Amino acid sequence: MPYAENQGVRIHYRVPGAGPPLVLQHGFTDSLESWRELGYVAALSPHYRLILIDARGHGASDKPHDPAAYELNKRAGDVVAVLDALEIQRAHFWGYSMGGWIGFGLAQFAPERIDRLVIGGQHPYARQMEGFRQTCRIGIADGGNAFAAAVEAAFGTMWPGYMSRNLSADFHAYLAVAQDRPSIEHILPGMSMPCLLYAGDADPLHSGAEQASKRIPQAIFVSLPSLGHAAAMIRSDLVVPKVVPFLRGS
Repeated sequence: MPYAENQGVRIHYRVPGAGPPLVLQHGFTDSLESWRELGYVAALSPHYRLILIDARGHGASDKPHDPAAYELNKRAGDVVAVLDALEIQRAHFWGYSMGGWIGFGLAQFAPERIDRLVIGGQHPYARQMEGFRQTCRIGIADGGNAFAAAVEAAFGTMWPGYMSRNLSADFHAYLAVAQDRPSIEHILPGMSMPCLLYAGDADPLHSGAEQASKRIPQAIFVSLPSLGHAAAMIRSDLVVPKVVPFLRGS
């Protein structure tokens, strides 16, 4: 498996497809496998060189248990390390949920590496993460089945691959990831790259994402009717047709 290294932390990635480079960054408690399982790779790989990245703490990447290892600049640096390993100077970036938070981190710490930026189900405002930490503690205390049940209770039915992987996840790493987030809204007016933000209108993060889009100079916002947070990742058939024209500049 290919890895890039960022200050001693190994980051796993895969590169299917051909065309302009497009980074896909998954959400919290997920892995790069979901982009394939949910149909994104099949839809996008004929047109883009996809760079699928396992975020630190997830998938086949290293999983530090120190919360300091998950500061946003380090997570943005993981993406830069992968691009450097592939000798790619600039790429489109598409992140969902936590992946969108990492996208805002790239806009703050490495904007020169982004061509077009897509952020789904996320905003740049302060966010308290205690609910996520409680779910992680359930996994630590009671195992993967209890963790998966808690996730579905909060977000609805998840797909089989996600459920299977989280039966044996590193819940201590997840707990370290789930730190309260400070607001980085100050970066919004200076985000000069074209941006698309989207969210399901049943997602609690919808209003924050829409608000943020209004403060970014070249941003558009797409609302997905009747979709919650997980569903706006699961329904690639609804999401991809909204994003591809933006990536093409049309």
